[in-house]
Amino acid sequence: MTAQVIDLHAHAVIESAYGLAGPHGPEAGRDERGPYFRIGPYRMQPMDYRGTVFVDVARRLERMDELGIDLQLLSPNPLTMFHRIEAVHAIRFCRAHNDAMAELVAAHPERLLGAAALPMQDVDAAVAELERATTELGLVAAYTGTDWPTPLDAPEYDPFYSALVALDVPLFLHPASTGGDAGPDDPRLGRFDLTLLLGYAYEETLAAATLVLGGVLDRHPDLDVCVSHGGGAMPFLLPRFEAMARFRAWAPESVREHGFTAVLKKLWFDAHVDGAAARQLLLDKIGDDRLVWGTNFGGWDAPREADELAARLTPNARRLLRLEPAPGARP
Repeated sequence: MTAQVIDLHAHAVIESAYGLAGPHGPEAGRDERGPYFRIGPYRMQPMDYRGTVFVDVARRLERMDELGIDLQLLSPNPLTMFHRIEAVHAIRFCRAHNDAMAELVAAHPERLLGAAALPMQDVDAAVAELERATTELGLVAAYTGTDWPTPLDAPEYDPFYSALVALDVPLFLHPASTGGDAGPDDPRLGRFDLTLLLGYAYEETLAAATLVLGGVLDRHPDLDVCVSHGGGAMPFLLPRFEAMARFRAWAPESVREHGFTAVLKKLWFDAHVDGAAARQLLLDKIGDDRLVWGTNFGGWDAPREADELAARLTPNARRLLRLEPAPGARP
């Protein structure tokens, strides 16, 4: 038997959580311009999730078979990360979202796993929901945006990182629509889908840099964090980070001693990048021992089949998700 193919970048839209973030929705609707998806005052339009793999599990499983995907980790819709809204609304939404996610994956345990949405604007609540989602609901990972109310290396998040280690759960970071429920922070990104084309890479690069240079991986050496889309522009910019971090006073001792690249490689990255050149750069700069395969399943940039790299990265996915080896599967 060949290795399983495991997809760790697959979002789900939980319709039962619509309207549970107070005035922030989420809401699906239609106007004279067509279907839309609303979070707070921000509308993504045209956008219609109905009848797609994002909400229709039968269609999802059928498409997984077509692409050659054996197992898939479902994660929250990036539009509904909700890290900057009022905590009371975020907590309510995350609890309902996680309850529904757990029910969804429990109905298909051989094909689907679930990741927890968390209210990162309230660290105590995020830790409590992480514990509930993993120990009571059976979700296997935490999944948040990259833009929390304060930087990822802020000391206030250390209890959260410690909880991830204590629970032995990985954290996945994926950008929300830049600016979250208010739309793009930089209005220039509101045109030409630049929030997706450029905003995501900016957020991912910033997240990886902050975790390394902010000392998060030094304070929590057993923490497993996976950054989406190959870490954004980080493989391309890596020589610049490496050179400057060698002599700047703001670089932590671990970076000055071992180099930026060595510490960066303590992170994980999903290998969902566009084009052979980008993939090769990622492999050349990061290597493949901390890469996992992802598809952005159902998205505009999803691959048409699982390739050799997808199977080759399966052991990494199993290690990151704390899964036992599949019976009869080769390592």
